[in-house]
Amino acid sequence: MGIFKAYDIRGIYGKDVDEGIFYRIARAYAQFLRPSKVAVARDCRKSSPSLFQAFAKGLVDEGVDVIDLGLASTPMSYFANGTLGVDGSVMITASHNTREWNGCKLCRAGAVPISGATGIRDIEKIFEGVNEFDPPAGVGEITKVDVSKAYAEHVRSFTKLSRPLHLALDFANGMGIAESCALEGTGLTWDSLYGEYDGDFPNHDANPLHRETLKDLQELMRANPGKYAFGVAYDGDADRAGFLDEKGGVIPMDFVTALISRSLLADNPGAACFYDLRSSKVCEETILEAGGRPMMSRVGHSFIKEQMRANDAVFAGELSGHYYFKANFTAESSAMATLALASIVAASGKPLSELVAPMAKYSQSGEINTETSVPPAEILAAIKAKYEGKAKVFELDGVSVDAWESEGYWANVRMSNTEPLVRLNLEGRTAEIMEARRDEFLAEIRR
Repeated sequence: MGIFKAYDIRGIYGKDVDEGIFYRIARAYAQFLRPSKVAVARDCRKSSPSLFQAFAKGLVDEGVDVIDLGLASTPMSYFANGTLGVDGSVMITASHNTREWNGCKLCRAGAVPISGATGIRDIEKIFEGVNEFDPPAGVGEITKVDVSKAYAEHVRSFTKLSRPLHLALDFANGMGIAESCALEGTGLTWDSLYGEYDGDFPNHDANPLHRETLKDLQELMRANPGKYAFGVAYDGDADRAGFLDEKGGVIPMDFVTALISRSLLADNPGAACFYDLRSSKVCEETILEAGGRPMMSRVGHSFIKEQMRANDAVFAGELSGHYYFKANFTAESSAMATLALASIVAASGKPLSELVAPMAKYSQSGEINTETSVPPAEILAAIKAKYEGKAKVFELDGVSVDAWESEGYWANVRMSNTEPLVRLNLEGRTAEIMEARRDEFLAEIRR
């Protein structure tokens, strides 16, 4: 069926997933995890209420008690997992995917994600191995709990603003609306775009990674110069955020990682901060200068959270706009990221564009995807063979080549988890170095 992915379960509603399938997934999840109590939340997609009912029934029929969190952001579901004494949590969402999609994100206790390697494949085997589940093994209970007030108080307890700021927020008709409860009463005020729930996402896709989705927010900010300290665009389930400076310029997400890391290290000297291996060298340099331990992570939230826990990291940032906080059970919180950036701007007295400008000192290729009919593993092996002995080569995620000190560049080549694609990210000290090495790596990939 192809719905069991590396980090979650996801497909097109009515084609790949439906209520019957969600009922079966719930029973398989319960048989795998053997929980007594599970918190379940949902996003605002049109299919989410009925999929919730099906999932909840599957859990109840396995004798599991269900905490119904109702309409909530994914960060709220992680918070609920960490505070309600449950054995697991489920977020019914397709995140940033377009309206026809839906799915679910699964966790153990403590907001520990269940990924392909740590349970999704086992759940899939149970799902596929049973034609008809046995009659209900027990009858669980469903209890409604609203965690929004507790989540807001939790988020606000970690950040104090030195002065009020006014922001521009694009909720994209999604769960950023719920997430914004944590911004109230902090000294932040805002003007918002698309602040009504609509699971059809009628104005634009809820995906700040795609720059075309930021145009409306940029137009609002540029039509009101000097009014906003910065802008924020949330994705569909609000576990990701994209940031714009006061002029409406897009801030690279790795620069946000560097800024927040530096701020958190002021109160957590010597702590580890993670950045994903596609991020600019600026992240490593900034964390070092702030007295922290810079650590590189694989791409993907389950890997990052595992590495954070193993190294007691205070923070991690991913190039896709996920920002992970130890303070939120080592999980994402776009509200915490928004408040952290607001605190930095408020304390500095400088516009955000000036804070970011010194970080734009190297040249990045951006992610370049190449379709291939050759097994991607063969391409990675060829890259490794070509550069071993000439530079530092490691395989944290795909193949990375680090020749920063000797030749002024680094590169990462990795496979897509879902498509026959090879992805290249490369950075050089200068544009000339970046372009020459980019073309060199692309020639090897396409050869």
